[in-house]
Amino acid sequence: MDGRLVVVGSLNMDLSVTVPRLPRPGETVSGADVVRGPGGKGGNQAVAAARLGARVRMVGLLGDDAHGGELRAALVAEGIDDRAVGTLPDTPSGLALIVVRHDGENTITLSPGANDRLDESALRTLTAGTVAHRADTVLLQLEVPLPTVLAAARAARAAGALTVLNAAPLPAPDPLLYELLREVDVLIVNETEAAGLLGRPGGGSWTARAEQLRRLGPGTVVVTLGAAGAVAAGAGSPLTEPGFPVHAVDAVGAGDAFCAQLALALGQKRPLADAVRGACAAGAVAATRPGAQRALPTRAEVDALLARDPR
Repeated sequence: MDGRLVVVGSLNMDLSVTVPRLPRPGETVSGADVVRGPGGKGGNQAVAAARLGARVRMVGLLGDDAHGGELRAALVAEGIDDRAVGTLPDTPSGLALIVVRHDGENTITLSPGANDRLDESALRTLTAGTVAHRADTVLLQLEVPLPTVLAAARAARAAGALTVLNAAPLPAPDPLLYELLREVDVLIVNETEAAGLLGRPGGGSWTARAEQLRRLGPGTVVVTLGAAGAVAAGAGSPLTEPGFPVHAVDAVGAGDAFCAQLALALGQKRPLADAVRGACAAGAVAATRPGAQRALPTRAEVDALLARDPR
């Protein structure tokens, strides 16, 4: 294993159902049997990073319900250090209700539960004041309170770790969010999140919009474009990486696989172009299988896809 990575984020139990089409407001659509499994953007990215070869430490909160015990067991089964995952009494664990269309598009309704209690005090207690914990990289998302994410980013940067933010799900406009962007080294967003951060639908190329996002603070910005791949803007010239042609069945875990692979590669100081290409491959493999964590690829699977499409 290589690369030391800390993930600060959410842990949820996912309940998902596949439907022929996404329901309109007020409409009932019949679907397949419910699939239950561990998720949450934090948990997903931690599991993805572990399967891709990183030494991972998870920081988060669970409830004292049955879901909490299952979620912790899932982390441990992947070889993830769970010593900074706390359990809160009389509190439910996070829960996500996911509806997936046959082509992989989805909608998600989230009940944060214990994730909403991960405040700055809890963060300090869980990490003994050292978020980075000798990490090369700290990976963050926005399914826990924004002030906590900002505190984690500052602590990671102070410790000299590469700080990576997946700005999802994007909250309502908040000055703290733009303060956070000035504290991260790498920003990962999808098209909708990019438009939200820029405050407009956006015009011009995606590489131009990635450059605009860099002006908000991050040294590197990567915009994911689904099946079309990704664009990135960093210290050198902007780059475009096309997607990998695969038969997608469920995109729920694809973004988390992308983020984990990108964070791991950049933490190892790989060139940005190589890191983005590998991240696109990781996302593509995850999209070929249903579910969140059970769809996340191993390093061997990503390497195999890269070898089949050397470009």
